Amino acid sequence: MIIDCHGHYTTAPAAHTAWREHQLAGDARKYPTITDDEIRESVQGQLRVMDERGIDLTIFSPRASAMAHHLGDESTSAAWARACNDLVHRVVTLHPGRFAGVGQMPQSPGVPIERSIGELRRCVEELGFVGCNVNPDPSGGYWTAPPLTDCGWYPFYEAMIELDVPAMVHVSASANPVFHATGAHYLNADTTAFMQLLQGDLFADLPELRLVIPHGGGAVPYHWGRYRGLADMLARPEPAEHVLANVSFDTCVYHQPGIDLLFEVIGADAVLFGSETLGAVRGVDSRTGHHFDDTRRYVDAAGLSEVDRAKVYEHNARRVYPRLKTVPSRL
Repeated sequence: MIIDCHGHYTTAPAAHTAWREHQLAGDARKYPTITDDEIRESVQGQLRVMDERGIDLTIFSPRASAMAHHLGDESTSAAWARACNDLVHRVVTLHPGRFAGVGQMPQSPGVPIERSIGELRRCVEELGFVGCNVNPDPSGGYWTAPPLTDCGWYPFYEAMIELDVPAMVHVSASANPVFHATGAHYLNADTTAFMQLLQGDLFADLPELRLVIPHGGGAVPYHWGRYRGLADMLARPEPAEHVLANVSFDTCVYHQPGIDLLFEVIGADAVLFGSETLGAVRGVDSRTGHHFDDTRRYVDAAGLSEVDRAKVYEHNARRVYPRLKTVPSRL
């Protein structure tokens, strides 16, 4: 079985997006009626690509760039998160065994993450979601939030542990014109999150906490020696023991040398298969004739043993997202 840990609802119906535009314009109106057929139609491209690439199940969350926690206020964000999560739940319900839901949290700059616990519980206990996404920078590129290791995060983390769900650490749109959203802000955030975890003692305090850093861990695998050296200078433990016991990376790296480096440096035990399809990079690589985001091709060509390949494609995801056992199997 192949489980894609990183999928977003990038093709949500137009009425959903239009409602958001009205909401941000201060034009409060009732959420639109969206039919089941509209939802089915909206994910046909996703299902087609999954079938073409042999992906059985996608762990599916609202569109990351549209979370836009920096827009509106706390109530705006709460209403938007609820609408997005409800829509993902409908996708999961209409396509059992193909999608597993992950929730968007109603974060806002300056608002304690503890106030997102209610939506986390609703997503897991009522909607049957298997995880959540958390934004380490709700300001959208200005980094006004405390680090992930700050004690202000602990009540939320403790709720995650109680519910037995992980979080993918995923920023949203960039409000800072200096940072291109997917080319800079996302990768900056992945790298920054890892460094915050290296500097802190989060997992000593909360050893059951599980996090996923997407996009192959940003710059971390490429600069692993730097992080090992910094850990030594800062009198921190080896990063492999200090961080990777609780943190996984995904395979959203869109060329073969990058995937090869990821496995050589990080190892198969801490990597989950992910493609971000349909997501940030949708074009065809002129050098290979294949889509950049067809990450299964890279994993298959990485020279992994059958045991390690099975870990990356399925077993690691089941370990990190144990609530996947509640998802019906189509095999």
